[in-house]
Amino acid sequence: MFKRMTTGLLVGGAALAATFGAAATAQAQDDPIRVGSFLAVTGPASFLGDPELKTLEMYIDRINGAGGVGGRQLELVHYDTGGDANKARTFAKRLLEEDEVDVILGGSTTGTTMAVIPLVERAEIPFVSFAGGVVIIDPVKPWVFKTPHTDRMACGKIFEDMQARGITKVGMISGTGGFGKSMRAQCLDVGPDYGVEIVADETYAPSDTDMVAQLTKIKNTEGLEAVVNPGFGQGPAIVTKNFAQLGFEVPLYQSHGVASKKFIELAGDAAEGVRLPAAALLVAEKLPMDDPQRPIVMGYKSTYEAVHGEGSVSTFGGHAYDGLMMYKAAVEAAGSAEPAAVRDALENITGFIGTAGEVNMSADDHLGLDLSAFRMLEIRDGDWVLVN
Repeated sequence: MFKRMTTGLLVGGAALAATFGAAATAQAQDDPIRVGSFLAVTGPASFLGDPELKTLEMYIDRINGAGGVGGRQLELVHYDTGGDANKARTFAKRLLEEDEVDVILGGSTTGTTMAVIPLVERAEIPFVSFAGGVVIIDPVKPWVFKTPHTDRMACGKIFEDMQARGITKVGMISGTGGFGKSMRAQCLDVGPDYGVEIVADETYAPSDTDMVAQLTKIKNTEGLEAVVNPGFGQGPAIVTKNFAQLGFEVPLYQSHGVASKKFIELAGDAAEGVRLPAAALLVAEKLPMDDPQRPIVMGYKSTYEAVHGEGSVSTFGGHAYDGLMMYKAAVEAAGSAEPAAVRDALENITGFIGTAGEVNMSADDHLGLDLSAFRMLEIRDGDWVLVN
C-alpha cells in the first residue's frame, strides 16, 4: 500500500512538475530577450558611444517591429559610463546580477571593455565589445567577442601603405589611454614585418591640449619619412593641427580611432592629406557596385542618416550594428537565447557581411576579420577618398 501510494505521488508530482515546466517554458518564450549595454554616451569618448547607442535603439525597434528574434522581443538595458572604467565595472555587475541580461553588447573603449571582461567570463554571459584593442580577443577568451578591426590590424594596414610608398623611417606619437597605449605596442611589434623602423617615439596624455613639444622632437629626427598617431578622441585632432602648424613635409597617418566626420570637423583644414585605415562604411557610395559590402553599408548609412541627419553616420555606430546583427543571427542559429548556445553560435559565425567586412569566427578567432576588411582612406577637401 505504501509503495503504491508513493508511486502514485511520484507520478502525480512528475505530471505536476511537467505542467509547471511547460508553463515556465511558455512564459520564458513570452519574456523579452534582455540586451545589456554600457557605452560612453557622454564624456570625451561620446563620439564613440553616442552613435553606438543610437544604432542599438534604432535597430532594436526595427527588429521588434518585424516580430523580434525567434518570436521574442528585445529589451535594451543601457548605462552611460562616460568612458570611465570603474563605472563600466559597476554597471556591468548591475547588468549581470540585477538586470539579469542575456547578453552584453558594448564597451566603447578598450579600457572600459577590459575592466568588464573578468565579470562576464565569471558569469558566463556572451559579451560583444565595440572597442578596438587587440588585447580584448588576444588571447581568446571564451565569452568575449568584438566587432571592430584591431589596433594591430590598423598598424599592419598603415605600414602596408607606407611600404607601397617606399617609407621606412617613421615617427610615432601616441595617446597614453588604453587604445593609444595598446596600438603603440602593436605598431612597435608589427613594424619590422613591413621594413618600418620607428625612429622617434613620443606620447601625450588624454588631457593634453598641445603636442608641439613632442612633435618638434619628432620633426627634428634625422631621416624622418612619415608620422603615425595611435589614439582617439580630441588628442589626434590636436596632433593634426600642431603637425600642420609646425610645417611637416612628410605624411601623417591616423588610426581607425578617428574614423568619423567629427575628426575632420575638429582638425579643420589641417586634416587635408591625412591617411587612415577605416571600414568601408565611410566611403559607402564610392564602393564598386559589385562590392559585397556595398548593400550592407549603404543600407545602414541611409537608415541611420534618415533618423539622425545627413553626414551623421560613423564607423562607430557600425560596430554596434554588426554586434547586434551577429547576436540576432546567433540566437536564430541556436534556436534559443540560452547563453552557452548563443556563445557557441557566435563562435561559428561564417560569411557574415557587416559594416566592418566579412566575418568568419572560430574557436581561435573571436573577431573574424582579416586585413582586407580595412580600406585605406585619405582626407581631401574635407571628405574621405578611397585610396585602396
